[in-house]
Amino acid sequence: MAVNEFIVAIELGSSKITGIAGKKNLDGSISVLAVVKEDGSQCIRKGVVYNIDKTAQCLTNIIGKLKKQLKREISHVYVGVGGQSIRSVRNVIIKDLPAETIITTDMINELMDANRNMTYPEQEILDAATQEYKVDNQYQLDPVGIKAARLEGNFLNILWRRSFYDNINNCFDKAGIAIAEMYLAPLAMADSVLNESEKRGGCVLVDMGADTTTVSVYHKNILRHLAVIPLGSSNITKDIASLQLEERDAEKMKLRYGSAYTDNADIDNTLNYPIDEERSVESRRFIEIVEARMEEIIENVWYQVPTEFVDKLLGGLILTGGGSNMKNIERAFRNHTHIDKIRVAKFVTQSITSSNADITAHNGMMNTVLGLLAKGDMNCCGPEIRPDQDIFGAKAAGTQETATTADLHKAPRSAAEIGGTGVVLTAAEKEKAEEEKRRREEEAERIRQEEEERQRKEEEERRKNSFWNKTLRSLKNFGNTIMGPEEE
Repeated sequence: MAVNEFIVAIELGSSKITGIAGKKNLDGSISVLAVVKEDGSQCIRKGVVYNIDKTAQCLTNIIGKLKKQLKREISHVYVGVGGQSIRSVRNVIIKDLPAETIITTDMINELMDANRNMTYPEQEILDAATQEYKVDNQYQLDPVGIKAARLEGNFLNILWRRSFYDNINNCFDKAGIAIAEMYLAPLAMADSVLNESEKRGGCVLVDMGADTTTVSVYHKNILRHLAVIPLGSSNITKDIASLQLEERDAEKMKLRYGSAYTDNADIDNTLNYPIDEERSVESRRFIEIVEARMEEIIENVWYQVPTEFVDKLLGGLILTGGGSNMKNIERAFRNHTHIDKIRVAKFVTQSITSSNADITAHNGMMNTVLGLLAKGDMNCCGPEIRPDQDIFGAKAAGTQETATTADLHKAPRSAAEIGGTGVVLTAAEKEKAEEEKRRREEEAERIRQEEEERQRKEEEERRKNSFWNKTLRSLKNFGNTIMGPEEE
């Protein structure tokens, strides 16, 4: 029997696209109903879409396969984006106030809007996380109700290249898939992997993917830094392949023999690892190849941690993603960062039930898409697929049309509603928000012009009624009276 309520999430990963459908149960657990994967190596590079047509085709394939398993149309989906070129930039907005002004919510919203309106060359603001507010000389997380003469907002803007943002939206438009919500994948995953004490005490979340490694720094429950390093576990595979192996065989050797750290005393110089029936490689040489690349990844990760938070990581390091499964990964990170508290997050904190092998493996590779699934709160289930309907998208006569992205968010949301949550505005939402902004600006301009006209008329009236104007008019009238008879 077909289910009539489920959530669908799609993750555009660094090397593959994953689609998942699940049902949220009354006890808070999630039952996974279907999982589909598509190889994205021909259209996605380091998590970034570079071939719109092929990506759209992959998305169409994923939706078609999910519909086949669910026996239902899919009305809309939740989407997670990330990948190379995502970076965070700090920004400060200052507002001077009259003395003894009480700070209001509207003032805070004005700061948020001003920050959101910042422009960066070729960059798009995907999200903005409020760090803290400086009220006169004191830092506050919630300054509403405090008297001050100066208000300063500190924000962390998360940027992505505008062309990448446009490509994502174009792909879903081309595939005819409505987006219920678009999320920054690293933030969605962090909410499902990190616990409250780790976020509050300070931690570094390292998601080690195939082509990229994402670094997220948290402190006092606030995202403090986000960066994506264009290095991942596939770089180790390619290094091993330099031993004149096919990448497929190099990947097998990495999984079988690879170790992030090996003590020198434990290396057997007489031991060889077999490459194939005829060839082998010295164990020391293999170890050096793997460790060299792993050391580079770890050093780049640690370089991304802002210096002011290095000594504030009470929650330690949390490693996840496929790359975190390498043997002795904790030891390698501990040696380079000197952080003793290291945890490998093999699975999300939610209770998940599934018979799918990728989910039950608990290897960290599905954490992001499960985090996206957990974010969903709108039913993605459409009409039941009839036998005379093509499951891959052809509409049978009389079939109900699904909603478009623009239909899902009819009113644009404010920066206060979505700031720091990882929500990324879709193209349709941005267009509506910009229209609303233009409407407000035009209305403000109209009111300003009316006010100027009113003030001008009042000024003219004041001049007419002033003492000197009255005197001058009287003298002029008197002069006209005297001169009148002479002219006659």
